[in-house]
Amino acid sequence: MKNVVLIGFMGTGKTSVGRLLATRLGCAFHDLDKKIEERHGMSIPEMFAQHGEAYFRACEKDAVRAASARTNLVIATGGGTVKDAENVALLRANGILVALAADVDTILQRTQTRGKRPVLDGADAGDRRAAVARLLEERRHLYESADITVDTSGRAPLEVAEHIMQTLRIWRK
Repeated sequence: MKNVVLIGFMGTGKTSVGRLLATRLGCAFHDLDKKIEERHGMSIPEMFAQHGEAYFRACEKDAVRAASARTNLVIATGGGTVKDAENVALLRANGILVALAADVDTILQRTQTRGKRPVLDGADAGDRRAAVARLLEERRHLYESADITVDTSGRAPLEVAEHIMQTLRIWRK
């Protein structure tokens, strides 16, 4: 089975939906960010702080290469993974790209915990809203390249996972 690759902005539900989807599909769940943290022995915020974004993106590219070489996975990517065209090509070669989307208010609510979101940390509430809106707009065309798009605003992860299951059945026909 081809991989199901969840892309989308932070806070759209890639990890929570991905776990449920993997269980329902009977395949392994592969969280790229967690794999990077495990391999490098530090959190992503620590990587950003100690080595910078370029270092993290290089680690991310290695993780994408490894995951995309496998099959029968549900892969949850980081929000910025799609900024690299090679990452997208690798993931698409052996996978179906499913973009999870959400409105700005939903994203702000889901990402309110500080310390986990290096690209948003340090901004006050108004700045966070502006930062989310700006990044969403910058990445919109990247997320729109997905095979399937699902809006997760106001929806529970289980509902989203079930919707993706139904869509995959139709899409694969």
